[in-house]
Amino acid sequence: MAVVTTERTEPAAAPTGLESLDVRKLGMWIFLGSECVFFGSLITTFFVYRPAILAGEPKPHEVLGINFTALLAFILVTSSLTMVLAIDNVIRNRPRAGGLWLLATALLGTAFLGGQTYEFTKLAQEGVTLTSGIFGQSFLTLTGFHGTHVFIGILWLLGCLPRAMRGGFSAGNYVGLEIAGLYWHFVDIVWVVIFTLIYLLP
Repeated sequence: MAVVTTERTEPAAAPTGLESLDVRKLGMWIFLGSECVFFGSLITTFFVYRPAILAGEPKPHEVLGINFTALLAFILVTSSLTMVLAIDNVIRNRPRAGGLWLLATALLGTAFLGGQTYEFTKLAQEGVTLTSGIFGQSFLTLTGFHGTHVFIGILWLLGCLPRAMRGGFSAGNYVGLEIAGLYWHFVDIVWVVIFTLIYLLP
């Protein structure tokens, strides 16, 4: 007599961990990790030379307008909020509102760069340049590279804007915009760290 056996088929398990993470987002997280090392090295360099800066050159808070710089920090932090609102409206299938918030984010970033350009011009008039000494070299290199990252982020957001306005992003397809948001939040956080460690410390 033949024995009939039945095999019990288990339902496929839902992906967890790295399996559920979009490869594009994973790539961005890896990139941001490398950028943390990059900016960490620049900040460390500034603090290595900080004793010489304090001894022989103007202190950062003596040369830099702290109130004006605080305003720039506020502008950049506010842009993180508008970025969150842009993605939220896209998820809610409100493409026009999402696009407008995305445009607001890019405009706030542009305002930040305009303020930073004014600040660099003021510093140059007071003799602080890349060739003026350790402070000029370390400070302008650090903040200049951050400004470059902000500029790249603005171009990225403006590149996403037409697609957002015509409904190219939706509740089921917004990973591209979310990755742009990750990058934008990163440059905002880096500026908060720079502002706290370099502008506020005596």
